[in-house]
Amino acid sequence: MSIRVFLGVAAGKLSRHIMRLLGKGASTLPGKIGLSFCPDLLAHLAKDVRCIVVTGTNGKTTTSRMIEQTLIDSNASYFCNKSGANMMNGITTEFIMNSSLGGKAKKDFALIECDEAAFKYVSKQVDAECVVATNVFRDQLDRYGEITHTLNNIKIGLQNSVNATVCLNADCSLTASLKDEIDNPIVMYGVNLPIYKEHIKESSDAPYCIHCKHEYEYEYITFGHLGKYHCPNCGYSRPDPDIAVTDIYVSDADHSEIGITFETGKYHASVNLPGGYNIYNAVAAVTAASVMGFDVKTSIDALSTFECGFGRMEKFMLDDTETRMILIKNPAGCNQVLNFLSNINEKTLFVVCLNDNYADGTDISWIWDVDFESLQRIEDNLTGVLVSGIRADEMAMRFKYAGIPEEKIKVIKDYEKLIDEFTSQDAPVYIMPTYTAMMDLRAIVSKRFGYKNFWE
Repeated sequence: MSIRVFLGVAAGKLSRHIMRLLGKGASTLPGKIGLSFCPDLLAHLAKDVRCIVVTGTNGKTTTSRMIEQTLIDSNASYFCNKSGANMMNGITTEFIMNSSLGGKAKKDFALIECDEAAFKYVSKQVDAECVVATNVFRDQLDRYGEITHTLNNIKIGLQNSVNATVCLNADCSLTASLKDEIDNPIVMYGVNLPIYKEHIKESSDAPYCIHCKHEYEYEYITFGHLGKYHCPNCGYSRPDPDIAVTDIYVSDADHSEIGITFETGKYHASVNLPGGYNIYNAVAAVTAASVMGFDVKTSIDALSTFECGFGRMEKFMLDDTETRMILIKNPAGCNQVLNFLSNINEKTLFVVCLNDNYADGTDISWIWDVDFESLQRIEDNLTGVLVSGIRADEMAMRFKYAGIPEEKIKVIKDYEKLIDEFTSQDAPVYIMPTYTAMMDLRAIVSKRFGYKNFWE
């Protein structure tokens, strides 16, 4: 054992203990301290662990929670970065807390949600057995740059993951193209039919062929640029998935009932979160579980019982007000939430909290690429729109230009007053916060109403 490893682990564990005594989450600081003693600490701690890594723009957290339920139901010995700290420091923190002082892993499996930009660095130290790439969408241009930069980060990470079986989303023309860039065993997953009867208006993040730049043709689109695509010029097309959603029986405000087809047959699955994007998360999760050798029926059943991620369609009863909190961060994800909301046939109060801190993305121009105009379809059921956050005024203006009546738009920048306002309503409440707004709101909800902290 290296003295550097011992010092890194010991210092990390001590810092977590002190921070928790102070009521802090300490989800990244222990890793940062540990890495300062031993820059390759993660490589030492991950050496004897069977690692599953989930990366991509949208769906990482929910897909990870679905996989986690399979681990729980299989009585597997595991740990995961459930707090959502998915950069190098946060991932190292979880390994520190699940290792002995000598650096030996205490658990058999590690389930790691990994930021796309961090993946190329984490993959140098974590020898993953399975990697899931969910999708690639335009996200935080100030941080990630163009969409091809994000795709390249994932490609580098996969090329570093020489021993991994890679699960790729066949319906995303960008992630699917990675099959020709790596030598790993590959399992494709996808959705073999349209998800929605009617779409909201949204622009494509990848309208042109990644190989020849000719415009794609689609047999159907599920959302964004996902679907059954084909380039009429060079022939690049959606590969046939190995594991696919082949039926959608029910998709309502609470859940979806779907058919997932494996080589061995079709299984009926109940996904206990609504929204078409969660159908993708579900098929990604069962694909990863299959790669890792878990029982298919166990992974299918897990979809109906898993606990949703922090702020990802998370449901609360605040006093007597039914509330859902749904993280937003880019046009594609936000449009899918609106697709879900615009099909709700009941009185609804809508809350948006827009921040422009580093973790949110400092460029908020993406809100103009979101089809907030679709809310006009449910205007009779829309009791109001509350707007909060650092950039609340810009968000209110966006709603005004979307055609929402000004008398229905109210700006409340103080989060305590915002919560007072919406918990006094009779209608169900849907909150769409950006990341740091979610963290702030969730902390207040935990304190006032007795819900778990984000790291629990």
